[in-house]
Amino acid sequence: QLQLVESGGGLVQPGGSLRLSCAASGANLDLYTMGWFRQAPGKEREGVSCITSRRNNDYYADSVKGRFTISRDNAKNTVSLQMNSLKPEDTAVYYCTVDPKCGPNLIEASPITSWGQGIQVTVSS
Repeated sequence: QLQLVESGGGLVQPGGSLRLSCAASGANLDLYTMGWFRQAPGKEREGVSCITSRRNNDYYADSVKGRFTISRDNAKNTVSLQMNSLKPEDTAVYYCTVDPKCGPNLIEASPITSWGQGIQVTVSS
């Protein structure tokens, strides 16, 4: 059974960086499109970034473009999200996902999307 576990969250000052990682058991992540979503209190869930299987095409929400980078490490069976120049509005619970809808201007969950348990990222001085 597929299990996803996020790590690397925490508290960081504005302008700082964090690197989130998602480790999987029960599946080889290189076979799947992967994604990161986030949800802030009182706000709707937002697709942040995704990376396709095979070609590893990556896509980003406009709100994070140029600051966040998604990547895979197939040897470790992990997917990471490097977050730089963090802003207070990046504060949210971040979720790793398998099989989101992923493409230009498209980062959405689907009925077959699997989710990690989520990890808190807080950007505050």
